[in-house]
Amino acid sequence: MTSIILAAFASALLARPLALRFAPHGGWIMALAPGGLFVALLMLGLGLPANGPLSETVEWVPALNVELTFRLDGFSWLFSLLITGIGTLVTIYAGAYFAEKSPEKGANFIALILLFMSAMLGTVLTDHLIVLYVFWELTSLVSFLLIGFDSYKASARKAALQSLIVTAGGGLALFAGILLIGLALDTYSLSEIATRGDELAASPLAPAILVLVLLGAFTKSAQVPFHFWLPGAMAAPTPASAYLHSATMVKLGVYLLARLDQPFSAMPAFGITLIVFGTATLIVGGVRALTQPGFKAILAHSTVGSLGLLVLLIGLEGDTAAIATIGFILGHALYKAALFFCAGTAIHATGRTEVTQMSGLATALPWTAAAAGLAAISMAGLPPMVAFIAKEYIFEAQLNAGTNWLVIALTVLGNAAFVMIALLASIGPFFRGRLAPLPLQHSEVAGMALGPVTLAGLSLLFGLAPALIAGPLIAPAASALVGAPVEVSFSLWHGFTPMLALSAVVVVLGIGLWLAWPSLLQRLQGGRLSHALGDAGYNFVFDGVLKIAKLSTRILQNGDQHRYGAIVLGATVVIVVAGLIAAAPPFALDTSLDGFRIGPAVILAFMVFGAVCAARLISLLGAVVAAGICGFGSALLFLLNGAPDLALTQFSVEVLVVVIMMALLLRLPVRRTLTRMRSERRMDALLSGAFAFLVFLALAAMTTMPLDLTLSDYYRATSYPEAFGRNVVNVILVDFRALDTMGEIAVIAFGAMTVWGLLRRRIRKTAGGAS
Repeated sequence: MTSIILAAFASALLARPLALRFAPHGGWIMALAPGGLFVALLMLGLGLPANGPLSETVEWVPALNVELTFRLDGFSWLFSLLITGIGTLVTIYAGAYFAEKSPEKGANFIALILLFMSAMLGTVLTDHLIVLYVFWELTSLVSFLLIGFDSYKASARKAALQSLIVTAGGGLALFAGILLIGLALDTYSLSEIATRGDELAASPLAPAILVLVLLGAFTKSAQVPFHFWLPGAMAAPTPASAYLHSATMVKLGVYLLARLDQPFSAMPAFGITLIVFGTATLIVGGVRALTQPGFKAILAHSTVGSLGLLVLLIGLEGDTAAIATIGFILGHALYKAALFFCAGTAIHATGRTEVTQMSGLATALPWTAAAAGLAAISMAGLPPMVAFIAKEYIFEAQLNAGTNWLVIALTVLGNAAFVMIALLASIGPFFRGRLAPLPLQHSEVAGMALGPVTLAGLSLLFGLAPALIAGPLIAPAASALVGAPVEVSFSLWHGFTPMLALSAVVVVLGIGLWLAWPSLLQRLQGGRLSHALGDAGYNFVFDGVLKIAKLSTRILQNGDQHRYGAIVLGATVVIVVAGLIAAAPPFALDTSLDGFRIGPAVILAFMVFGAVCAARLISLLGAVVAAGICGFGSALLFLLNGAPDLALTQFSVEVLVVVIMMALLLRLPVRRTLTRMRSERRMDALLSGAFAFLVFLALAAMTTMPLDLTLSDYYRATSYPEAFGRNVVNVILVDFRALDTMGEIAVIAFGAMTVWGLLRRRIRKTAGGAS
């Protein structure tokens, strides 16, 4: 599996130069990569039912207990085949889709698609939650690039940013949940977590884990109230839409929920939460589809509803629910990718985007029309397609689990919306008589017809011969979710059952919605309901954040350095004083003057004198010299207290600072003018005095507290055994605090380069005769 993932990333790396080299056939050539991975995974997974899951482990960050652990079981095998199989067709389709664009654009797009496929493969094949999170976030980043691929469009840029904010924000919540799982169980292994559900549920961290993980999964899978970003993602080019909406990123949240169903089901709130949010998402997706005239928009909202249905199914208990989940994942991936391909071909050919603007395309696009017809039958859940069998299992799972009648009724309504959308996506654009002559801009080509025909054909094949997938594919995947062997009897005919009756009700309601759709669209499009269920809330929050940012910038970042300093000093004083008041034990000072020494006191007096002079002198040169008194005084204090190395360092720094400041002052007026009013200077003095008094109190209070030598003892004990250095100070600087020291050196180096640049400019001017 490690070699498969490495090969996937290598193909993404090589995609651009190879696609350019073989243009305009780059899509066909690069499709060999996902196609080869599909074959490899197919062969690898065929032995799963007999031999059990396959696993590999490669050390990654041993110090943090992070390993590249990969595991192939029935569920990850199903996703891997969908990702690579549909990825192959998407790559071919993309090559044809961008054939008339610049070769660079098509090559860039194929490279992103293959990178996205690689990240998806990593996500579903890993057995380690930290690694899963890394690949998870990589899919968010790459989908951001795919959605915003047509960056010249404002709508694409907005949709890309919206998807990134929502999914990456949810990803942070997920990461926090993952860390809490690690704290609770001391493991990040998915397979081990699956066996310790009771222990996880008994943990005091369980409520926080549940909320954080659900946040991450819900944002990724576009569940209410985070559903709004997914329809916006249709701004991506059609090949990306087909990939995003069918089998990949949007199903990652579903994948994670299904993976964690086994351990999380011990938490009572898990199942009911999924049912509530899944049902709400199913209905919102259907209602939103009623208000959309756009071909891709209708399909995108149906994806929202489908994801809601999947989350609902995961919330149900029992083997039948697991089979229904697997069956619907497969059926949905096949028909949704096919329909998006068909929509892209129709839009590409006509230049129109709305289904109401298209008609009679079956004559000009026969293969696409045939694929759209079969895919629509599958989406409607009609026989003999595989999605019909999956729908029967959906209702059976609900009836077996004793689901509330209201949820069943809403599920019927949501599925009726799928029937309506299937009819809208097929009959109107392809099989309805031509309303007006449509000049075709592009004809049907093999690269764009292969994908939908293949997927629609597989939907039909798996429906007519369900034994092809029941034993080899559905059963291992369902068994992986349940954690025990599951018997699967996929067949088209189960007799006259309550499920068949519910399916008939779905079809009748769906046809009714389809007939009423024109008038519903006229009433609902752009209305309050559509506005409320869209991204109005996101826009309100986003615009509010921008207004707050502008207001805070205007107040805090107004270019007045004095105000910046006053805010920092004032805030520091207030926070520290509040801390001292609330401190326990109470703040105390030692006024006994034990250990008083005249030498340091004299030096401190000189330092105070230098500080006052630096603040009062109008001459900048004099101020720099006066400030230098403070620095040199500090060096003398180090020397008197037995730290000659620190004293020498302080001397060096002070000399360097004085030289740098003098060099800079050569370019400034020697005397400064007063820019502060009297009242402002009083406030400056008050803040400075308060801060200085606070520092004095803090230093004085330190002398009353017992000296904690824990850290000193640690350095003294470990400097030689661990860092092989006899000078403890040196060891601390170059070993224990190596990064900190490197940062300080970098700061000094950058400062020196800046000064050198200023001096060099001055020298050139002088050499050129300028003053």
